[in-house]
Amino acid sequence: MSPIRNIRRRQVLRFALGLPLLSSFKLATAGESPTVAFGTTAVFLDNEISLLDRWSRELGEVCNSDVRFVQRNSYREIDDLLAENRLDVAWVCGFPYVTNSQTMRLMAIPDYQGKPLYRSYLIVPRNDTQTTHITQLRNRVFAFSDPQSNSGFLVPTTELIRAGIRPTSFFKKSFFTYAHRKVVDAVTTGLADAGEIDGYVYDTIEKQYPERTRDVRVAWRSPQYGFPPIVARRSLDDESFLRIQRALLGMKDRPAARDVLQRLNLDGFVPDDDKLFDGIRSLVAILNSGPV
Repeated sequence: MSPIRNIRRRQVLRFALGLPLLSSFKLATAGESPTVAFGTTAVFLDNEISLLDRWSRELGEVCNSDVRFVQRNSYREIDDLLAENRLDVAWVCGFPYVTNSQTMRLMAIPDYQGKPLYRSYLIVPRNDTQTTHITQLRNRVFAFSDPQSNSGFLVPTTELIRAGIRPTSFFKKSFFTYAHRKVVDAVTTGLADAGEIDGYVYDTIEKQYPERTRDVRVAWRSPQYGFPPIVARRSLDDESFLRIQRALLGMKDRPAARDVLQRLNLDGFVPDDDKLFDGIRSLVAILNSGPV
């Protein structure tokens, strides 16, 4: 069954890791610092354990809390944990943010190259010099990143719908990698003829690991959309919300935090602005009304 049709039938796919939840969900006892459970996904931050460890220590010192990162394989899993109040904050994608506003509260938005915005990139093998748009990839093998990714699913799918193309019957085969980095790997190794990736992630890979992008080419760049935000669970108390928000917004002013930002390839974090995600809302409307 096509991944696209499967999503439209059940909205999103549910995948279990088979891993126990981390101890970050324990309650703080008297004399202990409160614990902040911070969710991330391998879709966005893949194999960055040392970075997350440094970030958790830095945020913890500023918040006077025990900040523990909880990583899962998909956005869906993180969304579920937020809805169940088993996470306090999480780094999610704009797509699940606009479709799950009842369980998420916008906290901060990453500032990338001077703006809280990013693009989706269509990538192809470097020796493919002809492709300039997804509509040229009929009967090819295509790699998406995650069913709830704006850049890695929503953007390419709605580009096809805009062109009057039925996404579920367009490709010879399509699949999810559950990590933007793995979309690059799939195209590099020939597992896929093309794929769609978060432009920020691609730029960061190209900057930090240029050998990984040597054999691929960016064939198309989307318009800009609101950058994947940091959100809080709706039930988080205002005092905790503001404490964590201030710590994130102040990262650019703290030496230890600036080192983390450099590793993240970000300028910092800016205050919440829900209007930045109106473009993604427009894409969701296209997805819900278009042919499958």
